[in-house]
Amino acid sequence: MQGKMSKADFELDPVLEKDCIIIGELDDCLLLLMNNSLVPWFIFVPMVEATELFELSDEHHRSMSKNINQLSQFILNKFNSTKINIAAIGNVVNQLHIHVIGRHPNDYCWPNVVWGRPEKEEYYEEKAEIILQSVRSQFGQIR
Repeated sequence: MQGKMSKADFELDPVLEKDCIIIGELDDCLLLLMNNSLVPWFIFVPMVEATELFELSDEHHRSMSKNINQLSQFILNKFNSTKINIAAIGNVVNQLHIHVIGRHPNDYCWPNVVWGRPEKEEYYEEKAEIILQSVRSQFGQIR
């Protein structure tokens, strides 16, 4: 198992930094919003040296599971999604990150995957801020 790293040593992968809006820190993870309003797409990035889920400590697994479950319920309620896709693929970005995506039969690429698709509509500032405030309200302890 690989341990946590200090916040001073943690650097978000440049691809994630470019493609996402940072919501904040939650239990030694960064919570991000993919800047594509076509589907509700969030990403947890554990602030650890591990690059694979199995490398996380049991404590970190429990914390991640709790947060993923809470975020999944939030997505179902807030975005009227009918399916939640959760994945830690990491083929393009090696840094460990977990996608939590709300899907619906009417979304732009149903039933296919959202990864690697060229379609994109960035959030306009007001809509992004509404989502950020709503997520922060849901989790409360986001810094």
